[in-house]
Amino acid sequence: MQSQILPISETPPSSTSSSSSSSPSTMGTKSMLFRERGNQGRFLFLSSMLFGGEKAMEKRPLLSRASSTNTNSNRNNMKLQEQRRRRVNSDSSLSSLPSIPPRQYSLKRDVGHAAAETYLLTRLSFKLLRYLGVGYRWITKFLALGFYAMLLFPGFVKVGYYYFFSSQVRRSVVYGDQPRNRLDLYLPVNSNGPKPVVAFVTGGAWIIGYKAWGSLLGQQLAEREIIVACIDYRNFPQGTISDMVNDASQGISFVCNKIAEYGGDPNRIYLMGQSAGAHISACALLDQAIKESREKESVSWSVSQIKAYFGISGGYNLIDLVDHFHGRGLYRSIFLSIMEGEESLRRVSPEVMVQDLSIRDAVSLLPPIILFHGTADYSIPSDASKNFAETLRRVGAQSELILYEGKTHTDLFIQDPMRGGRDELLEDIVAVIHAGDEEALAKDVIAPPRKRFVPDFMLELARKISPF
Repeated sequence: MQSQILPISETPPSSTSSSSSSSPSTMGTKSMLFRERGNQGRFLFLSSMLFGGEKAMEKRPLLSRASSTNTNSNRNNMKLQEQRRRRVNSDSSLSSLPSIPPRQYSLKRDVGHAAAETYLLTRLSFKLLRYLGVGYRWITKFLALGFYAMLLFPGFVKVGYYYFFSSQVRRSVVYGDQPRNRLDLYLPVNSNGPKPVVAFVTGGAWIIGYKAWGSLLGQQLAEREIIVACIDYRNFPQGTISDMVNDASQGISFVCNKIAEYGGDPNRIYLMGQSAGAHISACALLDQAIKESREKESVSWSVSQIKAYFGISGGYNLIDLVDHFHGRGLYRSIFLSIMEGEESLRRVSPEVMVQDLSIRDAVSLLPPIILFHGTADYSIPSDASKNFAETLRRVGAQSELILYEGKTHTDLFIQDPMRGGRDELLEDIVAVIHAGDEEALAKDVIAPPRKRFVPDFMLELARKISPF
C-alpha cells in the first residue's frame, strides 16, 4: 500500500545557534519528487532534508626530519636512523585511518553475560507480575504473543543467526555503569570511508524493551552502508521514565563521542526511536536541548550533532494517551508508576513541553523531526504523530509527517521487513540519510530486493493475532 506523505510545513527560518562547542552545519531543504510506475501514475512527494557543512580538516602530526651533524658517523648509525624514520612515517599514516576495535571472541564472557541477563530478566518478570496481576486480559495477550512469535519463528531464527554469528555485529558494548547500559553495533561490510550513523532506541511498552529487538533494522541499514547503534536501557520495574531517558541520553553520548572509532562519521548522526523508544528518545533530545539553552549546565553531547530525528509509531502526549493505554491493557496504575505519577505526565510529554514559552530557545535548537506512522495502528493511534507534527510546526520547529495507509504497529517494524522485496519505511529513511550523497543514492537504486524471511500467509495470520 502506498504511503501517504503529509508535508507539515516549509522550512522555518533558522533563529539561533547552539552554544555548544560543536559547530552546527548549514541546513537547507530541497523537495524531491518521486514517480511511482504502476497502473495509475501517482506522484509521491517526500521533502528530504539535505544537509551541508564544512568538515574540519584533519591535522596530521608533523614529522621532523632527522639529520646527522657528524659526517664521520658509520653506516650502522645511518641505517638505524633510516629505520626509525620509516617507523615514524608508518605509524603516522596508520594513525590517520579510522580505527575499528577488533571483535573479542570469548565464549566464557558471552555465556556469563547471557546468564546474568537471564537471571535479571527472570527476577524482574516476577516483580512485574505483581504489578500486572494474572487477569484474563493479560493471559490472552501472552497467549497471542506466543502464537505471534511461533508464526514468525522462521524469520526470528534467521535474524538471530545474524545477530549472534555475524562478524559485523558488536554486541553489548558498554556505554555506562548500569547493568543495562549496553548497546549493539551493526557495521557495514564495506569499511571504506566514514559512514552515516543511526542511534536507535527500541520499543517495548517501557516494560519489555531490549537492544536485540533492533537487529532486523540494524541488518537492513548496515546493508545500505549505514552504521546502527541499538541502545539498551532499564525497563520498568527496574527503572522509571527518568532512568530510561538518562540511559538513552548516555547511549547517544557514547555514539556522538566514540562512533568514529568504529568507522562512523560524527558529522552524520541520526537519532531514531520506535514505539516507546520513540517517546524516550524524543524526551532525551528535548532534555538535551533544554540543558544547552540554559548554557550553565555541562553536557556530554550536543543536539547540533544530530542531523535529524526519526520517530516511528511513537506517542508524544502521554496525557492524551493514558486512557487509551488503559483500554489496551497497560493499566493506569502501572502506567503512572512508570511515568512517576500523574503530575509528571506533562514533564515527560514532548508535545506538551515544546509549547512551554520558557523553553522557546531550546525548541529552536532541535534538528529536523520526521515522524512515521501507520494509519491502522491500534497500539498508538496515528493521531499521536499528527498532533505532534502540527504542534512542532506551530512553535517553529522543522517537522514532517509520513503516514502509511493500512499499516499496523508491527507492520512497519516486523512484518514488512520479513516479507522481503520493497520496504517503504526503509526506503524513506535511507532517502533522507543518503540525501546529497550521489554515490550512495546510485547504490540504493541498484540494491537487490531483500529476501523473504517468512511465507506471506504466516505473516498475514501473525498480523491478525498480534497483541500489539
